[in-house]
Amino acid sequence: MAGIEALLVSTVTVALAEIGDKTQLLALVLAARYRKPLPIVLGILVATLVNHAASAWVGAWLSAMVSPAVLRWAIAASFFAVAVWALVPDKLDEDTDAAAQRSAWGVFVGTVVAFFLVEIGDKTQVATVVLAARYHPLWQVVSGTTLGMLLANVPVVLFGAKFAHRLPLKAARFTAAALFAALGLWVAFAGL
Repeated sequence: MAGIEALLVSTVTVALAEIGDKTQLLALVLAARYRKPLPIVLGILVATLVNHAASAWVGAWLSAMVSPAVLRWAIAASFFAVAVWALVPDKLDEDTDAAAQRSAWGVFVGTVVAFFLVEIGDKTQVATVVLAARYHPLWQVVSGTTLGMLLANVPVVLFGAKFAHRLPLKAARFTAAALFAALGLWVAFAGL
């Protein structure tokens, strides 16, 4: 049951946190520019798996290095910090690499590089570290966070700019913030 819980919490947490995030904006830019959904989706998958696997490993390592009492409060504080962070709307600061080729391979490689770099230090990467420190097995956390990333970004890639403006981004940010705050309260009062 713990593995299923890790998978479900990780999926829902990242899917909600990702709505309106800069990586979702990047997915929209890539979809509008290249109109090749399959290599973009595969690029998102590969970049997310690599980034979140490394993040989960860091979270597991931290949980082994820190006492359970300190870890409990650090995780709770991290969830509260990410809840506040989720309320801040993201903007895509940099345009995607204009030199990326229009071939499927070029679009795939460009997507992998862009998503991996944009995800570094992002709230979903921080959430993955925190979730991996809290939940086990790690592969279910990584699977969940990756699935959450895909749930939020694949529709943007498939439907592109035509429907993206209709997403209720403000409501999604508040929902994600509430979820992170609830997880913080749960860890603080229920423990690890």
